[in-house]
Amino acid sequence: MRNMLTLISNALCRITGRKVLLIDLSEFVNVSSGATQIRKLPPEPPPGADRDPELDTDLVDSAAAKVVVSQSFTDFTPQVSFNIKSCDLHGLEEGPADTAVLTRDQGLSYYRCMQTIRRMELKADQLYKQKIIRGFCHLYDGQEACAAGIEAGIERTDHVITAYRAHAFTYTRGVSVREILAELTGRQGGVAKGKGGSMHMYAPHFYGGNGIVGAQVPLGAGIALACQYQGNGQICVALYGDGAANQGQLFETYNMAALWKLPCVFVCENNRYGMGTSVERAAASTDYYKRGDFIPGLRVDGMDVLCVREATKFAADHCRSGKGPILMELQTYRYHGHSMSDPGVSYRTREEVQEVRSKNDPISLLKERMLSNNMASAEELKEIDGEIRKEVDDAAQFATSDPEPPLDDLCKYIYHNSPPVQVRGTNPWAKLQSVSSS
Repeated sequence: MRNMLTLISNALCRITGRKVLLIDLSEFVNVSSGATQIRKLPPEPPPGADRDPELDTDLVDSAAAKVVVSQSFTDFTPQVSFNIKSCDLHGLEEGPADTAVLTRDQGLSYYRCMQTIRRMELKADQLYKQKIIRGFCHLYDGQEACAAGIEAGIERTDHVITAYRAHAFTYTRGVSVREILAELTGRQGGVAKGKGGSMHMYAPHFYGGNGIVGAQVPLGAGIALACQYQGNGQICVALYGDGAANQGQLFETYNMAALWKLPCVFVCENNRYGMGTSVERAAASTDYYKRGDFIPGLRVDGMDVLCVREATKFAADHCRSGKGPILMELQTYRYHGHSMSDPGVSYRTREEVQEVRSKNDPISLLKERMLSNNMASAEELKEIDGEIRKEVDDAAQFATSDPEPPLDDLCKYIYHNSPPVQVRGTNPWAKLQSVSSS
């Protein structure tokens, strides 16, 4: 009986994340075919402990009566080493390690980050369908491990520039959900004062989404050139999608970056579809990590935050050591269509999307790792989910109630640190004032 109770206690402990003690009371009761009578009293409780005065006389309801005592569970596993998928290599003798160490604090941080991005994007979907968000809107749900892993693998002082699917990187670079959603709804409290919208959000060391396909890649090389020129040991991560991978300006940039050994990590987020065209129909070679030719490359599991983190650390160290640029292909998947105007099911099936969700979801993968290795409890993660839900709901409330920017603000901040200038409006008689930031 005692062994059985120990096994049940351990199982309940794993499931609930709390210490559970099952006490066998069979020696204190007399089991018969009828009522179960008290055989002898349990041991006296410690002095000062609460005790039911009716325990001595009441019938015990069950022959297998047990007492369940629950108390705070604090001895989580602080650190675990996981086996991760090896990267495919191009032009490299060795790549990132195929093991990754995850601490409990890191795991909780990555979970909160990815879950916040997921909730934020789903809220943007809702606001768009309510016609509160207008215009272009490209969502990132499904690709959360890419943004969270890259941020975990670089320094805060490093630089990031990406394409128009930019909400997640805006968040990981330090902008609040409140400011992001307010920007999407075009309000004064938005990160770009309501004038940038979905594709044009910025933060310190983050140069925003860029609406021209592939145009951010040469800009990223320019940022890397500035880092090299200043000798500050910083790098630039320039991201683009598989749809932009065939752009000529990318190959021009590869050539220049390799010649000058620029500290730039080129990252292709391969989510398998460029708008509505699968990679197999768009590219003669889908080995995007080899596209740099003379630039070394890695192909990474982009649905695993630990794989992305370790590959990013490896790539960042490569650049900082003066070896020049490196290319990473992150194999990932987007759950939404290309943009909100794309239902996303005309060129792929609902079953395909559901299969990725059920078998390879980045948040579920991290959650399962943490629960199965006693790094967190289901109750704790559920509490985090509740906090995120409230944060996103509060941000959405602000984004729908904050005022829109006035017309006088339309031309502000065109220039930096310069005297005010007049800007012509939509006709020669409409004059607006541009006040610079300082």
